[in-house]
Amino acid sequence: MLGFISKIFGGSKSEKDVKKIEPYVGKINKFFTAYESLNNDQLRSKTGEFRLRIKEHLSAIDADITAKNTAADELPFNDLMGKDSVYQEVDKLKKDRDKKIEEILEEILPEAFAVVKETARRFTNNTDIIATATQLDRDLSVKKNYITIEGDQSVFKNTWTAGGGQVTWNMVHYDVQLIGGVVLHEGKISEMATGEGKTLVSTLPAYLNALPGEGVHIVTVNDYLARRDQEWNGTIFEWLGITVDCIDKHQPNTEERRKAYLADITYGTNNEFGFDYLRDNMVHTPDEMVQRKHHYAMVDEVDSVLIDDARTPLIISGPVPKGDDQQFHVLKPRVLQLIQEQERIVRNFLNEAKKRFAEGDDDAKGGGLHLFRAHRGLPKYGPVIKYLSEPGIRVKMQKAENYYLQDQQRHMHIVDEELLFHIDEKNNSVEMTDKGLTMITRSGEDPEFFVLPD
Repeated sequence: MLGFISKIFGGSKSEKDVKKIEPYVGKINKFFTAYESLNNDQLRSKTGEFRLRIKEHLSAIDADITAKNTAADELPFNDLMGKDSVYQEVDKLKKDRDKKIEEILEEILPEAFAVVKETARRFTNNTDIIATATQLDRDLSVKKNYITIEGDQSVFKNTWTAGGGQVTWNMVHYDVQLIGGVVLHEGKISEMATGEGKTLVSTLPAYLNALPGEGVHIVTVNDYLARRDQEWNGTIFEWLGITVDCIDKHQPNTEERRKAYLADITYGTNNEFGFDYLRDNMVHTPDEMVQRKHHYAMVDEVDSVLIDDARTPLIISGPVPKGDDQQFHVLKPRVLQLIQEQERIVRNFLNEAKKRFAEGDDDAKGGGLHLFRAHRGLPKYGPVIKYLSEPGIRVKMQKAENYYLQDQQRHMHIVDEELLFHIDEKNNSVEMTDKGLTMITRSGEDPEFFVLPD
């Protein structure tokens, strides 16, 4: 009965919203078809063209804001009422400026989405994407091995490392993902099931809203997803001249984190964004702040972040008793020693794996076992990640992993017994081995003290 009534009034709210958005899809695909004939330099130059259109659209109101700020500065220092009156006018102008940004982005949307879709198509269909090198290309090529500079040209590979593994870009936006992108740009919730390309959808509104240069925040539920998504999508953005960073890669209140917030698109976890916001409200001078004015944010898994996690609001505590702090300093040297020894063990296993592979020993009980041990000991260890990114190496490790995980992990003790602790990334858990407990426990202490009960 409710369904029948819904149809009489034109369908559900979401169905009506989708119908309103469908004309955008036709416009986007029309530009997408037209952009296929552009060369790489012409396609990349679209970012500059969009930014120039935005700047021209905002030129009058920006001039008004500058004039008001100048007028406030010229008032006598003790004319507080006069200054306050002018600054209130500036605040109103800034709100009007935000509305003007929305106007021009609405106008640019079909073209911008088409640029991202065409870029995704070129990365899918080409191993090397060659264009005239920009200064950003040259800067990135120093740090990223999938970008090379050959004379006055840059070469972007369509394969790079993301989340510790090799990825090859092979995604082009479908119409349903274009609809999802428009929904997100409008500030609404886009419900998408696993496998429907949420990560790909986010590239569309992220690029569009990065064009004004005001900053885009992409909020994820954990630091692995923040880092992975930044590395996965970052290449597409960087090729289009958009800078990308991840705050979870940098320590709080550092110059590096401040620079991460100055990127066009910034990835991070809800906790880190939240704590940075709270810290910024406790600084003594504006120069100490890390965040800039909030412009546009997308929240991944919004039901988890804004509903489940909202039961425990973010809190920055005041002064705490020294008791816990003292215990931390007592235990810290032992934990550091444990980690350093584990690093040494992992390094030895990694070197042994390299040696055995070089000798042709790819067996799951030989070179594969040593590499699997190294990865299980410290999966985020730089040399391990780097070695696994080499062609064919991850496959060899997975062969060993499959062998030891079969029969309900009957043989996993063989892998773990030589380590001090082992890390299970899939289950997000760390477990001490007997060797590790023996090393960290002093005479007369309970070895179970360092183990959290189930």
